[in-house]
Amino acid sequence: MAEIKNYTVNFGPQHPATHGVLRLVLELDGEVVVRADPHIGLLHRATEKLMEHRTWVQSLPYMDRLDYTSMFINEHPFCLAVERLLGIEVPIRGQYVRVMFDEITRIFHHLFNLGTHALDVGAMAMVLYTFREREDICDILEAVSGARMHGGYYRPGGVYRDLPDSMPQYSVNRFKNEKTVKALNQARAGSLLDFIEDFTDRFPGYLDEYETLLTGNRIWKQRLVGVGAVSPERALQLGFSGPMLRGSGVAWDLRKKQPYLVYDRLDFDIPVGVNGDCYDRYLVRMEEMRQSNRIIRQCIDWLRKNPGPVMTDNLKVAPPQREKMKANMEELIHHFKLFSEGIHVPPGEVYAAIEHAKGEFGVYMISDGANKPYRVKLRSGAFQNLAAMDEMARGHMIADVVTIIGTMDIVFGEVDR
Repeated sequence: MAEIKNYTVNFGPQHPATHGVLRLVLELDGEVVVRADPHIGLLHRATEKLMEHRTWVQSLPYMDRLDYTSMFINEHPFCLAVERLLGIEVPIRGQYVRVMFDEITRIFHHLFNLGTHALDVGAMAMVLYTFREREDICDILEAVSGARMHGGYYRPGGVYRDLPDSMPQYSVNRFKNEKTVKALNQARAGSLLDFIEDFTDRFPGYLDEYETLLTGNRIWKQRLVGVGAVSPERALQLGFSGPMLRGSGVAWDLRKKQPYLVYDRLDFDIPVGVNGDCYDRYLVRMEEMRQSNRIIRQCIDWLRKNPGPVMTDNLKVAPPQREKMKANMEELIHHFKLFSEGIHVPPGEVYAAIEHAKGEFGVYMISDGANKPYRVKLRSGAFQNLAAMDEMARGHMIADVVTIIGTMDIVFGEVDR
């Protein structure tokens, strides 16, 4: 009788569950995975190298395009790193605005992950629900930055501009009648803060809908419970962070352990899992969205009571106001130098990290005193998670590989860079 050998298959990169460009080489014994070998680099865009040839502010939009499902929060560690090298302080209102948009982006990202993870596993309706809420967040991002995705809103020294006093409104057209438009514009009558507050009022109800659809769903539990389990000790050894680490029961969150900006003034909890499997990581992300909603509400309350600047007044870093620039020669020179030459950052090296939706997202940069970085190295949470693919998938079925890819929350812009 002929000897039965393991066979090797390519899973991806064209498979929709591999989220774009992951090529997994699976060695299979029947339908059981013996070895999983991730091949990456198919979306390599040389982001870190390109930054060496752009000024500090011109490098910032590259950060948006790393993880294109959570844009604003990507800009944050880059700005923190530049600010530490410059030795400047962000105005307190600017810090609250940043924290609020970090948490809005965290919800934005988790909604994307939840919808597509469920879609990969076979729950078709979830993605329609989660993208309904993402549409509201897209409108918030567009109102404040002018772009629905790649906003480039954070700047070294603060944020690009303060929150607008009005929201764009829908108008009657051949797709929307007067009654529909009136309902859509109801929450848009006030300022951006009013719209965000309305969203935070509605959002816990939406999360309850998701819980009803998924949390107790026996098919969802059959596909997730016990799949890709990682012990707390092994999760630390593998370099996990974010929901991947907290799902294994380790309460590590940079917002609590190494607070930056105003997180130490805010009241929120860190959810942790028990079993370290895909289902626990799903529950952690669900509770994280509720906690982000709490943080956003606290930021809204503070921002309403405390007007002020959102950008540093250091004219070597931030452009002057246009009225002053047109009236004074000194401001005109500052404006010209900033936009023609850019910021000059003192020599030194720095590492700045934040708690991204995926885990620790850090920027290590070296400055040689010029108007552009000498070297930039990015630390992506998803890259560390993907390294555990072989260990997590071994012994599971092919169908479980899809579940594990979904729970890792991989976006290849920041894996390949």
